[in-house]
Amino acid sequence: MTMDRTRWNEIVGSLPDPHLLQSWEWGEVKSQFGWQPFYKFWEDDGQVVAAALILERTINLGGMAARLRMHYTPKGPLLADWSDAALRKRVFDDLIRFGRERAAFLLKVDADVPVGRGVLGEEDAEEGLVGVDVIEMFRREGWRFSNEQVQFRNTMQVDLTVDDDDLLMAMKSKTRYNVRLAGRKGVEVRRGGALDFEMLYNMYAETAVRDGFTIRGKDYYQAVWQTFFEAGMLTPLIAEVEDEPVAGLMLFHFGETAYYLHGMSLDLHRNLMPTYLLQWEAMQAAKEQGCRVYDLWGAPNEFDETDSMWGVYRFKQGFNARELRTIGAWDKPLRPLVFGLYSQVWPRVMGVLRASGKRRTQRTLEGD
Repeated sequence: MTMDRTRWNEIVGSLPDPHLLQSWEWGEVKSQFGWQPFYKFWEDDGQVVAAALILERTINLGGMAARLRMHYTPKGPLLADWSDAALRKRVFDDLIRFGRERAAFLLKVDADVPVGRGVLGEEDAEEGLVGVDVIEMFRREGWRFSNEQVQFRNTMQVDLTVDDDDLLMAMKSKTRYNVRLAGRKGVEVRRGGALDFEMLYNMYAETAVRDGFTIRGKDYYQAVWQTFFEAGMLTPLIAEVEDEPVAGLMLFHFGETAYYLHGMSLDLHRNLMPTYLLQWEAMQAAKEQGCRVYDLWGAPNEFDETDSMWGVYRFKQGFNARELRTIGAWDKPLRPLVFGLYSQVWPRVMGVLRASGKRRTQRTLEGD
């Protein structure tokens, strides 16, 4: 059957916990940057039981004559029941078969299948969730825990099903104080549009340089933001002081989940706590969209102060966000010799690309 945006998003949306990165729009964005999307789904008695957006990329490893293909299923596949071993086998066998038909040397998946919630070892932590069985299956079937975790393995989520008073009171007292302080000190949050994207990217670039992380070029974010904004799946939020933008937040929404993918801020007026009010307004906007969960997109791999994300984690924790620990990304080598070469060469290539990206971002701020 012919697949289109409406049909695919209906298929994905019919499954539990459909993820933004499995949407038609994500495949559309990635198709502009070297990836070819494929859309596969599985049915039982006319009922959708699984789906996978598969991204295919052709790469060249250091002058090799043959151009090589890899397959990646971002935050997928999606299954109706991850505890169904027969369904898992059916889906992964088909993904492997499809990869081999396309002569891919690698299949990478990183579905948000939970292994636990909360911080490991703490009293309220939940352990031994279905992801534990999935990991055991991967190990039996020759999959490898990936050295390249493209997405965050763990994340933080806020329950939006409570009323606003309870949502606010569940926050840590300092966080709640800062939300209210921003409002009292004149910070205002407005909903933006496509005309704000240039300003928001420049602010994002400044944030990246200040905080030491790498971002992509302007064309990439313009494509992501424009695609999801036009689809009604993105709400840009901008915090201002006396009509001057000081912070921003890109709120994506798909199904019953909202996502905080990109946040940006200036040093100007940081003492007025605009980022705290932005998060509160994001929760309000997410609830208006019918979302039940607010995903703050990312948490430490190890929940201790040595993790580079510890400061960001403490900020998110203040909003009563709960940790979700998942299986992470796993690799299935479909051509082991080529995969071995890729594993040696690709980290060095990525290191060069990241360094180049940081220089490019710096030049953006300097107006080059």
